[in-house]
Amino acid sequence: MLSYYGPSDRGLAVLPAEIQSGTESLSADRCLELHRLMVRSRVLEERMIKMSKSGEGYFWIGGPGEEAFNACLGLQVHQGCGPAHDYLYLHYRNSATLLALGMPMLDGLRQMAMRKTDPHSAGRYFSNHCAKREWNILPVSSVLGIKFSMAAGTALVQKRHGGDGVTIVVGGDAGTAEGDFASCLVWSSRPQQEVPVLMIVMNNGWGISTPAGSQHSESSVIDRGKPHGIPGEVVNGNDPVASWHAVRRGLDYCRQERKPYMIEALVSRLYGHSSSSGCQRVRNESDAIRDFEEKLLDAGLVDPDAIHRVHQEAEEEAEASAEIALSEAHPTPDDIHLHTYAPSDVDAVFPEDCTGLPD
Repeated sequence: MLSYYGPSDRGLAVLPAEIQSGTESLSADRCLELHRLMVRSRVLEERMIKMSKSGEGYFWIGGPGEEAFNACLGLQVHQGCGPAHDYLYLHYRNSATLLALGMPMLDGLRQMAMRKTDPHSAGRYFSNHCAKREWNILPVSSVLGIKFSMAAGTALVQKRHGGDGVTIVVGGDAGTAEGDFASCLVWSSRPQQEVPVLMIVMNNGWGISTPAGSQHSESSVIDRGKPHGIPGEVVNGNDPVASWHAVRRGLDYCRQERKPYMIEALVSRLYGHSSSSGCQRVRNESDAIRDFEEKLLDAGLVDPDAIHRVHQEAEEEAEASAEIALSEAHPTPDDIHLHTYAPSDVDAVFPEDCTGLPD
């Protein structure tokens, strides 16, 4: 069993096999894995905030408060390139998803520092605006709503291709006011032409500075899917156990039924919208990491020293990565056309090990 304890910490004590949340549970091993990812994501984001305030970076926007749900999502993706694997239309608060998929902290900090080595945009885009073809991650746009209409297109390709690939699209509650969200509802649910789209709405209660309660007449965003026959559920996105099973059910439904499904995750926004609003710590919202650590402590799975070690290791990783990123070169004017156009060589565009396309 994975444990933060060494032999001298617990001796022969028996650790719990799982962590319970309501009627659902998750193995202790998985909970410890999720906790480590959540902490690494939070530390990464806080290092980015520090960079934005010290002049080492510029604009920051990210996901403190969404770590629990996003880590659960990343660990359940069928990762790869092409329609046989899952397509990801993420948003700029998905750092925990990227870390769960295997992105090193260094790559996130390279983008924050706007270095030429940034693998997502070569130093030309905001923080957390990822893009990675090898993992089917479509470029993140600051205009979140447009991804919903695009998602129906890749899902249609996946249904025609066969297999169990799913298109996953993530946006915010405010973005559901856009016509693109309605287009996704329509185009993913046409009778006899349904497509496997997992629509995820991260509801943090705000649209930049506008409270959600002043904009939404429906009781839950998933109610918008009911006229289209799209099933869904609302989940406490701050609870890793509940989030894990909500993601599992959504993906299982899309994989098996080849139809759309919707999840509304209720999450916190712990540093405001972005650096444009000051990115100050919000104290009156639930902190998923703190709450989960209390649950792990109560279950006897960790002790305070073990939790401290996880945070310390993450902080050391972030500082070492930041030092590397800040030592690397900025893009130059000569790089302006770099990656602007796809290569014309067909073998370069669709290498044999990264196509997933039929002959």
